[in-house]
Amino acid sequence: MKKSTKLFISALFLSVMSLSAFQAKAHCEIPCGIYGDSIRISLIYEHIETVEKSMNMINELSAQTNPDYNQLVRWVVNKEEHAQKIQDIVSQYFLHQRIKPVDPSNKEAYAKYQKQLEVLHHISVFAMKSKQSTDLNIIDTLRKKVGDFEELYFHSH
Repeated sequence: MKKSTKLFISALFLSVMSLSAFQAKAHCEIPCGIYGDSIRISLIYEHIETVEKSMNMINELSAQTNPDYNQLVRWVVNKEEHAQKIQDIVSQYFLHQRIKPVDPSNKEAYAKYQKQLEVLHHISVFAMKSKQSTDLNIIDTLRKKVGDFEELYFHSH
């Protein structure tokens, strides 16, 4: 194995390991009563766009004869950070604070609640998959799932 390849793998490993030290930040959990639901959806879309750009840059740099490993590692780290931020918003904001448990005897409300949980779970899983890959189909699915959640959360009664 080439020295540059070993160096790249070592740098990549250290970068990814350092991400695990980050703490998830919530809006507040007091509860303060100050919520910006549409802002959080916009942030998720922005993070998806950033993950997509990172994937494209990783693919572009990886295809070069002599890739700039420093930039490659930076794009991998960026992709990981923004995918994690999607998961944090889903978990810390929507699941912990905004989606409230519903009495199963209220069939219509309970069905909506279950569907919201399912779609949020899908968003979280596809954010995880975006960490594992540079497959742009994952981005398409993430956008669709966020759109599905947006419709359920803001427009479906």
